[in-house]
Amino acid sequence: MGLFRYLLQYSVRDMAEFLRNEKKPPAQCGGDLQGKTVVISGATSGIGLETARLFASRGANLVCLNRDPVKSERLENELENRYGRRPRTIPVDFGSLKRTKECARRLLELSEPMDVLIHNSGVYHTRRRFSADGLEIVFQVNHLSHFCLNYLLKERLRGENRARILYVNSEGHRFALAGVHLDDLDWNRRRYTGLKSYGAAKTAQLLTMMKFAEYFSGSTVTVNAMHPGNVKSALGENNGRFYRWLKRRLILASAGDPAVSAAALLYLSVSADVERDSGRFFNLTTPEKPAPHARDRAAAEAVWKKSLELCGLP
Repeated sequence: MGLFRYLLQYSVRDMAEFLRNEKKPPAQCGGDLQGKTVVISGATSGIGLETARLFASRGANLVCLNRDPVKSERLENELENRYGRRPRTIPVDFGSLKRTKECARRLLELSEPMDVLIHNSGVYHTRRRFSADGLEIVFQVNHLSHFCLNYLLKERLRGENRARILYVNSEGHRFALAGVHLDDLDWNRRRYTGLKSYGAAKTAQLLTMMKFAEYFSGSTVTVNAMHPGNVKSALGENNGRFYRWLKRRLILASAGDPAVSAAALLYLSVSADVERDSGRFFNLTTPEKPAPHARDRAAAEAVWKKSLELCGLP
């Protein structure tokens, strides 16, 4: 029933716009980040790494939320040597709610205000897997962990009245054609596929983004989401030889430089053109209408409530 309802809302015009936007380069921004504190997750590879490099070159004080200590140290040394900006690292595994909450506590202890918060970390699995919390791992890492961080930081961010919160989302949310099945998040009654699981997690992210935008309404804090384009990244490299072979031939063959995505994140982080925009979805830097199931207000309320329950939050 949900699938039929959402399909009726699809517009040929919206789909044509999405296809046109895929070919547009991001708007450029000459602004800098001198003296600004930028928090970014998943900064050791792909889009996150290029974003850390670009933001460091523009003078940002970086706080990186990473899982791998070896890669984190390598990043710290590189940015210090190249730009004279040594980032601080907060170790975190977003597949653990306990460690995600510990990360939030560490962020709340920062002495300086947060100017930009970029939720970039993510995973993609072709087979169903579960976290130590007993949750489907793609939903937990791509949606629930980011939700948990935002929720625990929201009062401080509203009080500081300055942050731009950005989700690295995806046009892949369109694969969850029937929306988020809150009654079957474990995929026991439906056939699991990587595309549908990833799409559901990104849809949940967009739905709760609407609720966060409402919470921050009346302040200068904004929260938006961005599709980073088809760029080279390590996403999905954990899925075995056949997937990696398929990825090289079908995805990476036409994939672009993740520096393009980093440039779009810079624009959304500092440009005056979007300083009042909140609750919006961008294809790089072009505003775009998400799929109908990612704009459903009733679904947003339900996903918000379920996310609080799963995170053990009041």
